Amino acid sequence: MSEIRAEIVLPTESLRQDLPFFTRTLGFRLDMIYPADNPAVAVLSGHGLRLRLDQDASGTPGHLRLHAAAPDTVAGGKRDLTSPGGTRVTIDELNPPLVLPATEHAFVVRRLADQAPWVIGRAGMQYRDLIPSRLGGAVIASHIRIPDGGPVPDMVHFHKVGFQLIFCYRGWVDVVYEDQGGPIRLAAGDCFIQPPEIRHRVLEASDGIEVIEIGVPAEHVTEIDHEMVLPTARLRPEREWQGQRFVHNVARGADWMPFRLPGYICRDTTISANTKDVAGVQVVRKGQGRPAWARHDADILFGFVMEGGMTLEGEGKEPFRLSPGDAFVIPPGMRTRWADPSDDVEVLEVALPGRFATETGG
Repeated sequence: MSEIRAEIVLPTESLRQDLPFFTRTLGFRLDMIYPADNPAVAVLSGHGLRLRLDQDASGTPGHLRLHAAAPDTVAGGKRDLTSPGGTRVTIDELNPPLVLPATEHAFVVRRLADQAPWVIGRAGMQYRDLIPSRLGGAVIASHIRIPDGGPVPDMVHFHKVGFQLIFCYRGWVDVVYEDQGGPIRLAAGDCFIQPPEIRHRVLEASDGIEVIEIGVPAEHVTEIDHEMVLPTARLRPEREWQGQRFVHNVARGADWMPFRLPGYICRDTTISANTKDVAGVQVVRKGQGRPAWARHDADILFGFVMEGGMTLEGEGKEPFRLSPGDAFVIPPGMRTRWADPSDDVEVLEVALPGRFATETGG
């Protein structure tokens, strides 16, 4: 197979003036230049790129973006420059800090019966948006399904997030994670916490697999890692990624305890402890006693009805009878009540932060 080498062509109005700009100011290396008596073309390389500056090339000036680990050390700390030949250059952070938008609090109810469209997302998966407003960009909640099971066309990748939960609602899925050994099967009722930037790959799924995925913030970057091979050789179950540990919580054999709301019990997924209270995740069922009115002070409180049903009553709102597949968000300070639960009701509750106060009665 013959060698292939790619170049980006940048028109230039002044090659003679552009050369010191690209080599001295930006740190590119000159690889080729011609003709010798009156140069019109130069090829440079650096920062993962190969550039051809061409005085005879047609088109508008190009835009070059450089991502640097220490951008203030490049080009004298300038972030926006224009070369003498017209190329615009932007210098940016290689790993910019994650920005968490302020939450725009709202009372939200999203019904499966409303028939919101399923859209095709990454790796051919089907997505249903459970919080259309995304609370101003603070969070995304997705109901994801793969109708036809089998191998998933996925690659080793990671997400630049503050928090990410994968809860298996129906079926099963096999996933392999960095430093966590071989493939892990996530079955119905089980969940993963994917710490920020942990490498992973979805391998195979059952027919009709459905998961609930929560991500903070709503818009976050997914990057492919072309170098890492999974599973990794080392097993490091205690490793932390930005203060969070990987969690594989299994539903079978879990302990049940009183929930924060009267009339319900819950099982804790240990996610609050393993994220240092960034988020908490609990599965809730009907218990003893009567449901009561309550308010909370969490920034984000999301619920998804997995089985059975209940009536969500809110101060100043019409009651909503919720069924499997329905989702809701209760803003801080709003009085609500989970009324008339069926005997088989089961609700997934996700809270950010993991520790918050609930006031009942009144």
